[in-house]
Amino acid sequence: MTTKRDYYEVLGVSRNADDNELKANYRKLALQFHPDRNSGNKEAEEKFKEASEAYEVLRDPQKRNIYDQFGHQGLEGSGFSGFSGFEDIFSS
Repeated sequence: MTTKRDYYEVLGVSRNADDNELKANYRKLALQFHPDRNSGNKEAEEKFKEASEAYEVLRDPQKRNIYDQFGHQGLEGSGFSGFSGFEDIFSS
């Protein structure tokens, strides 16, 4: 079993980052590691998934609060099943 990296570290933001900073850093990573731009690159695919998961947690105030208090273990069994999409990062 691999150890998950800290979500703030994944996105390259501080623990007090606001929504705009989270979104901007996630968008940058998503564009850089998107599977369409890195066909067949498993490392890029994993980084894309990792960034997407981190953003999905940190952009949601309730999930972020749980994560801040309990880390990754706080999200286990909470119904969190990964990211649902990244379409919102491209909207204004």
